[in-house]
Amino acid sequence: MTARWLRRGYMALIALFLAAPLIVVAGVSVNEKRTLLFPPEGFSLAWYADIFVEPEWRSALIASLGLAALSAALAVLIALPLSWFFWRRVAPWARIFQFLGVAPFMLPPVITALGFLSFWATGGFYGAPWTAVISHAIFFVTLPLVTLSLGFASIDRSLVEAAATMGADDRRVFRTVVVPLITPYMISGFAFAFVLSLNEYIVAYMTVGFTMETLPIKIFNALRYGYTPTMASVSIFFVAIAALVVGLIARYGDLPRLLGAWTGEER
Repeated sequence: MTARWLRRGYMALIALFLAAPLIVVAGVSVNEKRTLLFPPEGFSLAWYADIFVEPEWRSALIASLGLAALSAALAVLIALPLSWFFWRRVAPWARIFQFLGVAPFMLPPVITALGFLSFWATGGFYGAPWTAVISHAIFFVTLPLVTLSLGFASIDRSLVEAAATMGADDRRVFRTVVVPLITPYMISGFAFAFVLSLNEYIVAYMTVGFTMETLPIKIFNALRYGYTPTMASVSIFFVAIAALVVGLIARYGDLPRLLGAWTGEER
């Protein structure tokens, strides 16, 4: 009994330690005055309203949401045929393409960002908003690639064989059998890529930092003119979106499996 309470207390201390920075930022974000004080002096949600009311912050929010949505959708479109190919064609050389799919996420972000900067600058496209969409899609393609690979691995191949036996070609099998089964994994891959793209700074700054401000870029640019609690409110806004997305996946999907856990039958 004592050991159980000690274990719970230890885990609670770890959780409090990890949450302490977030608690401080949340407290700063509701200061009534333009200060960094914690505990906050007074209480005001005006700094959260600035995200939607102030033209500069609102434009950065729209840019961030657009970039995250488009890049996440493109990442899924890239990952879908790759994961489908890996599932249908079991060959040693196919692992090369799988490695290429995860390579951008394995490299340090600054190295990947410099690579994108050099590539787009050489081609004369530096600063175009669509370059950030493509760069983010490539950078985060690993996430939908992993979730879709798990989705394909969960498909009972006898269903595909039965559909083929009944005369369905590959396109019809993919459309009527495979897609309905992997749709939750597509949505999860999109959601994970969306959340990370929304918070990403280095790649976006290296590709369109001087022509389009996302919220992370806006925060760093605004630091030159002094700190405001609006920056803290944006941080909490990001955390809230991430918590909402992960919570929805946990509620309606199989979050442990999407994070890499396998069932007893799959071990």
